[in-house]
Amino acid sequence: MATERRAQVTWNGSLLEGSGTIDSSTSGAIGGLTVSWKARSTDEAGGSTSPEELIAAAHAACFSMALSSGLSKEGHPPERLSTTATVTFQPGEGIVKIALEVEGDVPGIDGDAFQAAAEGAKENCPVSKALAGVPEITLAARLK
Repeated sequence: MATERRAQVTWNGSLLEGSGTIDSSTSGAIGGLTVSWKARSTDEAGGSTSPEELIAAAHAACFSMALSSGLSKEGHPPERLSTTATVTFQPGEGIVKIALEVEGDVPGIDGDAFQAAAEGAKENCPVSKALAGVPEITLAARLK
């Protein structure tokens, strides 16, 4: 069964001077967040978020779920996975890089097997597949 997720955003004004608000989402978990060009293109977010920050959160969550699933199927359910996704946005070009970093606390597995499972998750999580057009997606995986 397919599921659909929805988000409603309102934007006011021009790109450079305007701002927007993520008004609502299907789950209700996301809403009332401000988005702006400044938050997207500079290090001065001023309390606003950006599409890239939301993509980073989505990618880190999806990758973690895929890695947990893969490890569990191999008989090594993780006790804990800590994942960071860093999305690099270049104005005029778009998203030019995503760096995934994961540290896992996974009993009974060695570093090579963990690396292989992480690579599989990177290639096969639905968000990674959706972001296949990004020129560079890197992965650093290590066991705790």
